[in-house]
Amino acid sequence: MTTAASALPTSAAALAARPIGMFDSGIGGLTVARAVAQRLPHERIVYFGDTAHLPYGDKSAAAIQAYSVKICDLLLRQRCKLIVIACNSASAAAYELVREYVGSKAKVLSVIDPIVAHLGQAYAGRRVGLIGTKQTVNSNVYKKKVDELDAGVDLHSLATPLLVPMIEEGFFKNSISDDIIGAYLGNAALADIEALVLACTHYPLIKEQIARYYAGRVDVLDASDVVAADAEAFLTANELLAPAAPTPPVHHFYVSDFTRSFEESTRIFFEQEVHLEHYPLWD
Repeated sequence: MTTAASALPTSAAALAARPIGMFDSGIGGLTVARAVAQRLPHERIVYFGDTAHLPYGDKSAAAIQAYSVKICDLLLRQRCKLIVIACNSASAAAYELVREYVGSKAKVLSVIDPIVAHLGQAYAGRRVGLIGTKQTVNSNVYKKKVDELDAGVDLHSLATPLLVPMIEEGFFKNSISDDIIGAYLGNAALADIEALVLACTHYPLIKEQIARYYAGRVDVLDASDVVAADAEAFLTANELLAPAAPTPPVHHFYVSDFTRSFEESTRIFFEQEVHLEHYPLWD
């Protein structure tokens, strides 16, 4: 006979074996997914790229909230134990709503809070720049959260709306993209900074170009590794780390609008064979 006490470990193990859900407007959130997969190699990831509505950066907060809730419906049906909003625009516009909507069914993490905490620890009293989408910058969420730390971080933000479509089209690592990046980084708002926050999960794909522009004068901060560490800390504290398995997990990738180029970009970027499943948010 199985008692309630003896059944409890099985239930906990089943919970730990559930996947981590992540979503973004497109390929950018894969920078976070890759960092999580590298740091937590036994975790299975269910990723949703809302390619039908990218970029989120020029959408209204209400639209992003509607997309986010629909995506979370899918991730909850996949029984995800943790949902990572792998998008700064969605984290800024929809984090509180998503957390309330998901309730006790899963923990929700944003990409904003971990990097804000990192700034408070590593850049107290220093001038820091930030680049992101219009939605992220205009929300002022980073400035508000950084100021709440009262660590003397002097944050200066600049919207860089051309970068996401440039990256989604694979149009980077060339002289024209160098010119666009240089035009943004040369803006007076980013003068005399000691560090630059890449406040969009697409931007790590051009981190090398940004770092080359600064030639070592500025620390270029990619939030992906910080977010992965935050996810690991949460799973560890709640005893939800997936158990080791003899074979690596098979990740699952959904998109709201299928394109062959996106599938190829995902395969190259995630460095494994990837099958995209088409899942429209609205029929």
